[in-house]
Amino acid sequence: MARYALTDIHGCSRTFKALVENHMRLKKTDELYLLGDYVNKGPDSKGVIDFILHLQKQHYQVHCLRGNHDHMLLKAAKHGEASLTLSTAEKQQTLQSFGIKDFRHLAPKYTDFLASLPYFLELPDYFLVHAGFDFKQTDIFKDTEAMMNIRDYKIDWNKIGNKKILHGHTPTSLYTIKKSVIHKEQRLNLDAGCAYYKNAPYGNLVAYDLDSQELFVQPNEDKPYSGGRK
Repeated sequence: MARYALTDIHGCSRTFKALVENHMRLKKTDELYLLGDYVNKGPDSKGVIDFILHLQKQHYQVHCLRGNHDHMLLKAAKHGEASLTLSTAEKQQTLQSFGIKDFRHLAPKYTDFLASLPYFLELPDYFLVHAGFDFKQTDIFKDTEAMMNIRDYKIDWNKIGNKKILHGHTPTSLYTIKKSVIHKEQRLNLDAGCAYYKNAPYGNLVAYDLDSQELFVQPNEDKPYSGGRK
């Protein structure tokens, strides 16, 4: 059994499938942890969620967290497009993916999935979260906004029992991620900026083996599409 984590797929369904099927070669005895931001930016948000649901239906052990973009899309399904901080082109791209003209028409299949997503997971040796924790808070597990959006935080390791942290949210160069893995850093950002294929340091989706510390890298296979730049 292997344990893998990856994050910030952002609508890049072909890249996601290639990473899972060709590099990780996911087995039903493995555990796959997805750290949020399945939607927006890339061309096929619907396809990403469909693939996740397909894997779960086939009894693969896929555990999903909530990212800020997943949360935004859920709010847009209730309140309309004003809830999304995206460009007009990016909004249209997401709508086109789901085959709708109004975010409030998002099918229950997808709103139910988004609404079910927890904000963090605790494993025996890791904390998994989309962005991180606000360690200035007395109870860091109550601040769900921070878990989806925080950046540049200083970790109080005592508050997490000296467990490692895996997160995404902030696009990071592949070089920096690889360096963090080599140095066995306690905090590892796995967001390799998959959707931002027009920016040279980014444009990759990476998966991390929680036990062997092996890194699997899949360059963006969904390009070209509108946007693509950070």
